[in-house]
Amino acid sequence: MSETERAMMLSQGQQKITLQHQERLACIYIRQSSPGQVRHNKESQVNQYQLGQRAELLGWSQERISVIDCDLGLSGKDSVSREGFKELVGEVSLGHVGIIFGYEVSRLARNNADWYHLLDSAALFGTLIADYDGIYDPRLFNDRLLLGLKGTMSEAELHLLHLRLKEGRMRQVERGEYRQNLPTGLLRLPDGTVVKDADDQVRHTIETVFTKFTELGSYWQVVLDMRRTSTLLPRRQQRGPQAGEVLWKPARQHALYAILTNPAYAGAFAYGRTQRSLLPGSSGSTRTRVVRKPMAEWVQLELDVYPAYISWEEYLTNQERLHQNMARFTGNQNGAQGAARKGEALLQGLAICGDCGYRMVVVYKKEHHYMCQRLPHRLGESPKVFLHGPAIDEVVVQAFFEAIQPAQLNTLQAVLAQQEAERERLKRQWKERLQRAQYETHLAQRQYDSVDPDNRLVAAELERRWEEKLRQLYENQEAYDHFHASLETRIALSPELREQFQHLSENLPELWYSGKLSTVHKKELLRCLISQVILKRIAPGSVELKIVWISGHYSIHEAWQPINSTSRLPNYKGMLERIEALWRQEFNDTQIATQLTEEGFRSAYSKIVTPATVQKIRMKNGWRYPSSHNQPELEMDGYLTIAQLAARLGVYRQWLYKRIHNGTIAPCHVIRHPKYNAFLIRDDPELLEQLRQQHSVTRATPMEVL
Repeated sequence: MSETERAMMLSQGQQKITLQHQERLACIYIRQSSPGQVRHNKESQVNQYQLGQRAELLGWSQERISVIDCDLGLSGKDSVSREGFKELVGEVSLGHVGIIFGYEVSRLARNNADWYHLLDSAALFGTLIADYDGIYDPRLFNDRLLLGLKGTMSEAELHLLHLRLKEGRMRQVERGEYRQNLPTGLLRLPDGTVVKDADDQVRHTIETVFTKFTELGSYWQVVLDMRRTSTLLPRRQQRGPQAGEVLWKPARQHALYAILTNPAYAGAFAYGRTQRSLLPGSSGSTRTRVVRKPMAEWVQLELDVYPAYISWEEYLTNQERLHQNMARFTGNQNGAQGAARKGEALLQGLAICGDCGYRMVVVYKKEHHYMCQRLPHRLGESPKVFLHGPAIDEVVVQAFFEAIQPAQLNTLQAVLAQQEAERERLKRQWKERLQRAQYETHLAQRQYDSVDPDNRLVAAELERRWEEKLRQLYENQEAYDHFHASLETRIALSPELREQFQHLSENLPELWYSGKLSTVHKKELLRCLISQVILKRIAPGSVELKIVWISGHYSIHEAWQPINSTSRLPNYKGMLERIEALWRQEFNDTQIATQLTEEGFRSAYSKIVTPATVQKIRMKNGWRYPSSHNQPELEMDGYLTIAQLAARLGVYRQWLYKRIHNGTIAPCHVIRHPKYNAFLIRDDPELLEQLRQQHSVTRATPMEVL
């Protein structure tokens, strides 16, 4: 468009300005898309600020010209973070604005939603819109049509800009010329060569992260270990006033996870690991979410591009371990076992329901149970599979012991080597940390010594920095001394453990039940050999266990389960017959219970048959022993039956039973009848006198013994 045509359009646009427009504000909206443009494209800012002079020429006084420039450095793709644009729309909606000046439509908005919202408000309140080309009235059809086309072209222009940038970036990726941001620990030289960081402490700390993850198996455990040892993580700033500097910060979960999942540490160039997706936000806006893509969907992956801290195979192993450590998992869609935790359930993350194939969860009540809740939830029913955990765990542990019996695991040398490596790593870490503090202190001292003493303002600040570095040096030296003092007690193995580790396969069962192994250690040991355990109830009191070993083979076992009634036991009828037969042979309850246990019978809540179970069954079926007060064969020389002693003292028999059980009547005075298992009390005058005195104190009412 020629200058003559432009002047003609401006002249025509001035005719649309009325006195009513000039009585309201003239808003000058100024925006640039990025902080880089704000710093370098100064000419664009000058052109936009000069719109204020144009407003004065069109009749607005300086007092009625409002400049809105708080959106400098913000993209116009949406209005979520553009407070200046929100202020502009608000003033228009209140009828305070007579005209809006923008250098071009793209300065006001880069998407049609924001642009047409502004046009509708301007048309409703009679606000004019002016740009470099002319003045427009949104209430006029031709002007609104032209403004609509400009808005559409502005949105399309942004799309084309992004498309060209993306395509150019992809061509660089394909040619291997794309320079991605490198993580801390890798540096790019001016000639483009990538090397490891020259700072020993940075390199050693990054190496420690991978070493500790291999040792501990969980990045959260690595975080805790680094906090316990006061190990700081390095972070090289990519931008901002501290760009290029290395900052040392406490270990955080997201920082550790970023290190463990970054393939650059394995020497690989990877592009397209994440994808940005738009989600609906509040007030009709959109928000961006970053989604991690699986390795198979990465755009580009090239190995052996950078110097590696770990091998590619180790990187893949770490990713699989992180996948297994996921705290939440969804049935068969995710085979994660979850990190070993402190709960008593040894099969946490390993137990699989044999009915539906989903992973079972752990429920803690008095004892832990394995419960399947996936299929019942889908069907809207209550849980159907609820298995007693301790009984199942015991069978799995015994199978584990049998599996390691052929191997003589002499791991003492490996353990000691690992302890020594840990000792040296910590020593090196603290030495480097102390050396860095000493260097920074000396540097601050040299800066202070080199300043002109007459320059008091600078000297005071440098003196403060020197004092701060001296304080940090003192703290690091104190922590270093404390570390040396506590190192031996933290790492040393006791003689008992040294002996046990020499023959681990033989001593593991004893060590397992000694209390020296934590539940987490037990779970990790089981996971070394066991991939999963499939559980399926095959009878009211029995569960089938299919242990799938890491080799792919499996073994089948059976574990008992407590049930709510003895009569539901699968061999209950045979138990009744044996109890009756042994009762007729004049066996007492204890003898019957022992015999039944040896024959493979059990109670409802126990793996053995208890005397109480036998007594309950006998009484239910009417199989009674002779009572103690009318059977003279119960009497023994020097002893009294409970009935006889109660008659002599004039007390209730329950009064005597209570004192037998609470130990008031010493066990040395009490025996059991060898045939009927009844209590017999020593006929001792001194004991009888003590019982009379106790009874007189309690003031119990005598009764007539029947």
